[in-house]
Amino acid sequence: MRSGALVDAERHVAAFLKENPRHFGALNLQGMLLMQLGRLLEAERAIRKAIKIHSGSDATFYNYALVLKSLGRSQEAYDALSKALAINPTVAETWNNRGTALNDLRRYHEAVADFQQAIALNPRFAEAHYNLGRSLAEIRQFEQSLAAYDTAIALQPNFVNAIVNRGKTLFQLRRYEEALACYQQARRLQPDDAEILFDIGAAHFQLRQYSEAFSAYDRAFAVNPDVKFAAGRRLQTKMFVCYWSNLAGDIEDLLARIRAGRPAAMPFDLLSVACSAEDQLRCARVYASDEIVPAGSGLSGGQRCSRDRLRVAYVSADFHNHATAALIAELIEMHDRSRVEVLGISLGPDDGSSMRRRIVQAFDKFVDARNLSDGDAARTMLRLDVDIAVDLKGYTQDSRPGIFALRPAPIQVNYLGYPGTMGVNFIDYILADPIILPFDQQPYYAERIVHLPDTYQVNDRKRSIAARTPTREELGLPERGFVFACFNNSYKITPEFFSAWMRLLAAVDDAVLWLLRDNATAEANLRSEAQRHGIDPARLVFADRRPIEEHLARHRAADLFLDTLPYNAHTTASDALWVGLPVLTCMGETFAGRVAASLLNAVGLPELVTANLEDYEALAQKLAREPERLAEIKARLARNRDTCALFDTSRFARHIEAAYFRMWEIFQRGEPPRAFAVQRIET
Repeated sequence: MRSGALVDAERHVAAFLKENPRHFGALNLQGMLLMQLGRLLEAERAIRKAIKIHSGSDATFYNYALVLKSLGRSQEAYDALSKALAINPTVAETWNNRGTALNDLRRYHEAVADFQQAIALNPRFAEAHYNLGRSLAEIRQFEQSLAAYDTAIALQPNFVNAIVNRGKTLFQLRRYEEALACYQQARRLQPDDAEILFDIGAAHFQLRQYSEAFSAYDRAFAVNPDVKFAAGRRLQTKMFVCYWSNLAGDIEDLLARIRAGRPAAMPFDLLSVACSAEDQLRCARVYASDEIVPAGSGLSGGQRCSRDRLRVAYVSADFHNHATAALIAELIEMHDRSRVEVLGISLGPDDGSSMRRRIVQAFDKFVDARNLSDGDAARTMLRLDVDIAVDLKGYTQDSRPGIFALRPAPIQVNYLGYPGTMGVNFIDYILADPIILPFDQQPYYAERIVHLPDTYQVNDRKRSIAARTPTREELGLPERGFVFACFNNSYKITPEFFSAWMRLLAAVDDAVLWLLRDNATAEANLRSEAQRHGIDPARLVFADRRPIEEHLARHRAADLFLDTLPYNAHTTASDALWVGLPVLTCMGETFAGRVAASLLNAVGLPELVTANLEDYEALAQKLAREPERLAEIKARLARNRDTCALFDTSRFARHIEAAYFRMWEIFQRGEPPRAFAVQRIET
């Protein structure tokens, strides 16, 4: 065995055991050999026989636990290690291994205690310090986690896993440059590790260094095309920089991986790809099964104390200066407090903004849960006796679906933040409307579809617009000529729609295309694409990011907003409509590609919804050439703003409350969630 001849060693032990079937030492040795040979079930049987012969050896229970852990039987491994510790509590390795079993069982607080005991017995035990860091990170004690990793690395300078996980903890703290430095240090030790390259890509992405992020993801994918989510992240980042070489081939490859049931993409990465709702459901299910703690029976037993009001908790990491807060702030203020008590569960930072102060004041109770583990956050919601928990994040940045997986509320709802299914059994409903999510799409949604009247999107009528509109010269726009605008993020721009935009510029003299400046690489690539289409790159004008009030005001300098597909403008579209800028859209097949159509119908401009790219292009050209028709549309939009359904927050609040009470009635009757439509409340 010591020479590495495991097969020969096991053969000799097996021969010995034929003559001596109850030899304790031989059975124990056979178990270890079989485990190293990957014959785990045989190994488990051999060591179990040894324990029956002699149950007083802590080493045998330790070995038994190693086999059980390899079989994925973490609870039994924990039990075996507990027996080993009862026999001999002085072995640091046993405490360390029991801690890892507790980690597997997601009993992180107990795991911390075990690792601390291992360290007390052996302060120079680098692996125990590393494991302590992992458990502390799981319970979101990030600073203590960093300290544990630092100790592990000091004891073992080339401890790659500790270096990488230190980077992951810094990433959680949004200290992206420091995280990147850790990942780069790890890469120097393991240059072709695909997972390290993936982490480097993630850090560059958060630093908005999209070109560098794409290079890292591209390298990770080249090293190992099957590294989790690399194909999707690579494609999404490629779209951020508008690098369209072999884009169709990349999409085809990604969809093939998803259809084969492989964890190739995070669900959000699929929204900007031309695919079906079935593809999105399959992607979400694979992601959830891989990344989210199983719900089990859940915390909530569905009981509620006797009270007069329904208790609704909105859960988000975006209760600060963010698009979600900009949409939902007035809804929180407008809820009928005689019928609904409204709680805010915040998972994100306090940015000190006026929006943060407004949101905090709007809730009846506001809980800052960003430093709570998923389990502690779920238990907090359970103690608050939440009836309906509304997830405003879904699968967007800083989402915490693991909280909902623990079922802290009897009814759980997917709303607003994520335009697609979460593909899980612990989210009961998705709030939608008849346009974005017709009931015939139910087979592709794990949640039951609920139709709100008019539109699913809530809006804030208190959004302020800067009083002064900058001049065209200040905005870098020509003094004369038609201004087509699209302020969507760069990853939503596709080659097909950009080609249509270039044909519009060719057809409309002196027209320009006004885009949001997202990153320098995208800007350079789009200018090159314009040149390739025979359009002067100077006719593309890029707008720097500005505070929201100023950004809204500069919309007045544009003539027509051109939407994208398969991922429409969402908040960006309602921003334009709020200011009075018409939006021209093309309606797609999935939720993300039908939002602008919903908003335009709710604002009274259904004629700006087209069914295909040809009609979209033709109508854009017609509006650019017929100023009287466009002026009539703008005038109608201005008249409708204060009376239309899209910006009637008070009525929207009554509609969403009606949805909540219907969900509650269904639950109270002991019935499973089901799809339904809320009737319009007439004013």
